[in-house]
Amino acid sequence: MSVLATCLGYPRIGFERELKKALESFWSKKTSAADLQQCAAGLRRRHWSLMKQAGIDHIPVGDFSLYDQVLDTAVMVGAIPARYRAIKDPLVRYFAMARGLQESGEGMDVPALEMTKWFDTNYHYIVPELASKQTFALNASKLLGEIDEAETTGGGLRPVLLGPVTFLLLSKMEQGKTKGLTPLAFLDQLIPMYEQLLALLAEKGIQWVQIDEPCLTLELDDQAKAAYRTALTRLAACPGRPRLLLASYFGALEDNLPLAAGSGFDALHVDLVRAPDQLDAVLGALPATMHVSLGLVDGRNIWRTDLDAAHATIRKAVEMIGPDRVMVAPSCSLLHVPVDLAGEQKLGSTMKSWLAFAAQKLNEVRVLADAAGSLTPSGQPFLDSRAARANRLASPMVRNSHVGERMRGITEALFRRTSPFPARAERQRARFRLPLFPTTTIGSFPQTGAVRSARATWRAGTLPVPDYDKFLKEETRACIAKQEAIGLDVLVHGEFERNDMVEYFGEQLDGFAFTENGWVQSYGSRCVKPPVIFGDVSRPCAMTVEWSTYAQTLTKRPVKGMLTGPVTILQWSFVRDDQPRQDTCLQIALALREEVVDLEQAGIKMIQVDEPAIREGLPLRRREWKDYLRWAVDAFKLATSGVRDDTQVHTHMCYSEFGDILEAIAEMDADVISIETSRSRMELLGDFVRYQYPNEIGPGVYDIHSPRVPTKEEMADLLISAGKVLPATRLWVNPDCGLKTRGWPEVQAALRNMVEAARVARRQFGEERVG
Repeated sequence: MSVLATCLGYPRIGFERELKKALESFWSKKTSAADLQQCAAGLRRRHWSLMKQAGIDHIPVGDFSLYDQVLDTAVMVGAIPARYRAIKDPLVRYFAMARGLQESGEGMDVPALEMTKWFDTNYHYIVPELASKQTFALNASKLLGEIDEAETTGGGLRPVLLGPVTFLLLSKMEQGKTKGLTPLAFLDQLIPMYEQLLALLAEKGIQWVQIDEPCLTLELDDQAKAAYRTALTRLAACPGRPRLLLASYFGALEDNLPLAAGSGFDALHVDLVRAPDQLDAVLGALPATMHVSLGLVDGRNIWRTDLDAAHATIRKAVEMIGPDRVMVAPSCSLLHVPVDLAGEQKLGSTMKSWLAFAAQKLNEVRVLADAAGSLTPSGQPFLDSRAARANRLASPMVRNSHVGERMRGITEALFRRTSPFPARAERQRARFRLPLFPTTTIGSFPQTGAVRSARATWRAGTLPVPDYDKFLKEETRACIAKQEAIGLDVLVHGEFERNDMVEYFGEQLDGFAFTENGWVQSYGSRCVKPPVIFGDVSRPCAMTVEWSTYAQTLTKRPVKGMLTGPVTILQWSFVRDDQPRQDTCLQIALALREEVVDLEQAGIKMIQVDEPAIREGLPLRRREWKDYLRWAVDAFKLATSGVRDDTQVHTHMCYSEFGDILEAIAEMDADVISIETSRSRMELLGDFVRYQYPNEIGPGVYDIHSPRVPTKEEMADLLISAGKVLPATRLWVNPDCGLKTRGWPEVQAALRNMVEAARVARRQFGEERVG
């Protein structure tokens, strides 16, 4: 046998975002469920065929999802909360769990399940919710049906399952009704679902099954380690089962290596991009019967693989355990990278030669597997890899001496506001004279079809710049008028000129490149097109001042200047790998500092610098947290500390667990922080209460990732709950994220309810003004 070429998962959205378009068409009732399923089936067939043509020996099946793989697993094992069970149509119920459902004609109004970040990525998963008397029931129809579909590929199928322990560790208990219980308490009831499924897969003739357990790269307590020993041992002991690959990724196994190596499984996948130093320990711990899958092609970034370095790693494994026990793979699922570099027609040939998207990464895997038997690799792919690497390292596009000088000029004074928060807060209250529970939004307003069409025609050169500017000013004027009519206290300009909260800034900063079709999935139908940071970052000119100051001329109410923070720009880009990430982040912060100062000088009184990704960037191992948080907090402070005391700095964070890093969040010293709390019904506020968070806070009361319109009463209830545990004088009222993806009718209805809820809260707490 030779070294096998394998893949852990493939992007779902399609080369032209076909899945996104099909989902949104179905949700808007323009097409049927059959149309949606037909599109999904066509995408799956295309992806399996592409992998087969690329020479992939183990082709993943079951990794495709209409929304999210964790939600798929919850449905597969019957972990469906009671409030959704009255919905009889399985597809409608599935999307209700993901997005909520509000159909007044049928009396149906259920909120969505909670959503949060998938480890340290910008992908969001739906959090399973378990009840105190949780039971499970296997429904394997989706996976078995896709296996039947994939049989036309000619074999080599490897079903992908989210493992039982990771599923439970990512789950939560039903709020308020399960005191003392943790999801791991249900492991014994859950494992039989997997045992039954393995038996069904064996009957199908499946040879290999991939069981993803990324939580093995985390620091685990004794209960979690015991759960792994139980689950892995039982699955390994299933009679007549297929061969099992235990997949870890996003980090090193470290102290969990004995659990993985001693699992009794037939193969172990390890991420050698994120954790290359673990190879020796892994090879030394493998039982003689266990294969190893080497994750050598980066599944999280778009740079071309250094084939020589990867080949050297494969040779080490081959020489230690033999070629028959070695597989080559991407480091993780290719879900996190764009589909195919062939779709890029405008990238320069030099830049394009440095990159590899999912389709190209499959080819890299095959090349590495084929070269595993050679002591000295040769052939055109290796020659091209060497040439691209040398060209990139020597390119004058990468370094900017002026940026280097500015980095060397950073001093401690640049990280501090003039006065501490209590003094700033007093001056800001006197300046703004806002009511108790002031209302605002996070930044963006609906990007309608008209907005997207105007942008597309402007980019294509068929809409003249003056006409486009006139259109954007009309949209901004209308947005300001709507906010005033709704009764919001602090307004935003709506961001109609922006395509994406990161791409917009990257397009105006040096050191960034942009793709035409480099889309990746963030959640459901939401796709983002991350910029590529390839060189030193600087700001040639002001980026947002014109639009913020224009909006401020339209109203006497304060309009926030809106910026994306340095850590979020870093996290949501494909970042250069030839210097430390913190250096790139500080370069971005210096550029944003110039913008913040320019906004203030132009008369903008409130400036919001969003950092939704700061928790996402936290390393998976605690010992690495301190260093990351130091430079992440420093980057935010460097960007925001150049303004006067009476200029109010806001920030926004969403869909993350903040409890462990609240000290760092406080050190950021934003005057106001807005956070996502609506799906968890203010559960997150407990962390802020326990920490005694000192600054002002806006807990989101409106879930913008769901199409349902929350009632005045439910939002008022959330605010009153918040006001009972935090000082009402420090509470703001806002949605939990930007409103870009929603429609105007639902947004206006929800915001009217939100404003009314704030009035209810003001009456409840007996004050009208804080100034």
